[in-house]
Amino acid sequence: MTNEYKHYLNHVIAIAKQAGQEILAFYKKDGDIKFKLKADDSPLTEADLVAHDIISTGLNDLTPEVSILSEEGEHIPYAQRGKWERYWLIDPLDGTNEFINHTGNFTVNIALIENNQSVLGVSYAPEKQTCYFACRGGKAFREGANGQIDILHTRAVPTEQLKVIVSKKIGIDKLQTFLSKLAKHELIYLGGSLKLCLVAEGEVDIYPRLGFNCEWDTAAGQCIVEQAGGLVVDLKFNSMRYNTKDSLYNPYFLVLGDRNYNWQQYLQFLQQR
Repeated sequence: MTNEYKHYLNHVIAIAKQAGQEILAFYKKDGDIKFKLKADDSPLTEADLVAHDIISTGLNDLTPEVSILSEEGEHIPYAQRGKWERYWLIDPLDGTNEFINHTGNFTVNIALIENNQSVLGVSYAPEKQTCYFACRGGKAFREGANGQIDILHTRAVPTEQLKVIVSKKIGIDKLQTFLSKLAKHELIYLGGSLKLCLVAEGEVDIYPRLGFNCEWDTAAGQCIVEQAGGLVVDLKFNSMRYNTKDSLYNPYFLVLGDRNYNWQQYLQFLQQR
């Protein structure tokens, strides 16, 4: 990894943890978590906004010359952001539904994008006190609640059966044909971007995403998966890229653990959005 990335990484981890602690304060309050619906019908809580402010302030202090694109920030037209060669892409509270429903499966996601590629990623799960992080040219790591840091490795596809992880509701209908053609597998359901982290740490083999998803949902996790040995690709098997178009929606994509497995044999059974 470059010294610059390494320097950034330590600071970004600290910023993510600071935002995570504030999110936990809201999470542990008595009573239901209050929220309102945004224009796309996704929920927004006070914790989202507080985390956004903490992260934006921290990143502006760290790199005042680098722009920030946040789920909870102002709309920035592509005519402006399309000129960026480097920027921070953040999701202050990924998995807001998981946060509201008290499942613990929510994260703070911060990524550095350079030339449309994710080159640094931090994904911090406050309730689990677990931090996943990586930057290009290095390895991927997981820091647990006890402070122990482990190197992450995706796993080779096992001979007995695949482990497939998917969102609980999103894109399930579109998955049925694909899953029926897939090798013998176990299906696991999980909300939020932790699905990418589970691929990175070798707990599951594939995360197919055939539904609603935005660039800030995947950028941090993509860097972590790639440095752990995996892939994040669209349905043409091209690496996922960022800030290449007006829309911030991702195409359908696959998160894959084993680079050497013949995943392409299944692409014909997937329908591109």
